Amino acid sequence: MRSRKYIAVTAVLSLSLALSACGGKGGSGGGSSSTLTIGTQTYTEPKIIAEMYKTLIEDRTDISVKILPDLAASPIVIKAMKSNEIQMSTLYTGEIFNGHFDIEDTKDRAEVLKQAQEGFDKNFGFKWFDPYGFENTYAFTVRKDLADQYGLKTVSDLASHAKDLKLGVDTSWLERDNDGYRAFSKFYGFKFGDTFPMEISLVYQAVADKKVDVVLAYTTDPGIKQYNLQTLQDDKQFFPPYDASPVIRKDTLEKMPELNDVIALLVGKIDAEAMTALNYEVDVNKRDPHEVALEYLKQIGLMK
Repeated sequence: MRSRKYIAVTAVLSLSLALSACGGKGGSGGGSSSTLTIGTQTYTEPKIIAEMYKTLIEDRTDISVKILPDLAASPIVIKAMKSNEIQMSTLYTGEIFNGHFDIEDTKDRAEVLKQAQEGFDKNFGFKWFDPYGFENTYAFTVRKDLADQYGLKTVSDLASHAKDLKLGVDTSWLERDNDGYRAFSKFYGFKFGDTFPMEISLVYQAVADKKVDVVLAYTTDPGIKQYNLQTLQDDKQFFPPYDASPVIRKDTLEKMPELNDVIALLVGKIDAEAMTALNYEVDVNKRDPHEVALEYLKQIGLMK
């Protein structure tokens, strides 16, 4: 999901500057048999997961791990993996909708995952593992008092109340044709009484101040926890799935086969509630991502 949010004209420049700072190809990430470089996007959750893998890999193998943060978007991460500047990252199954290769259009989660695994294997030589257990996609959220008052659990439950509710949403979603507000309204068959476009970082304060009632958020945003919002199930599956998975170059696994078992340790071990809480610790409580990552690994029994 985030790849569309963060793609910018400066993306290639961001990658070049980041790689130059790390010595470029043949520096930290040139495919050494004893060194692995994990790349991350600009936002918090892939950084936390990279810290988890650094800790696990260095604890269980002789491989040294370096983290290259703040690559501007998932397509930039993929480009860096393809050129072997980095060897591993966290990616989201919805990345298949960004035109990397031909796909069959579907919103079925299992089918999207299958196409991601097969497509990135065939076209890029990447191994796409099964998901961690959470996705990061758009989600409608409401204030807890409204959820309780109207019995709101799904997006469809909003239909009979929407005309009296105010929606806070990032500006870009209102303007997009295929998966924006117009398409949503047609798909679900209702519109909100008022819509308030704003920066995504501002929607949470707006709902806390009761200036809006419903917020279109990302499913693992810490604001959901911070402002005690209830996420509504996308019961008709309007938004495509964006399940998060570890992804690594297959030739790296051939050189370092011990990574297979270590990478698999986090598969199915991080659900949306856990990821939201981890993001909250870093973004809201301003804690160090490594400290938060290590604490979670201890919590789930992967580190002592």
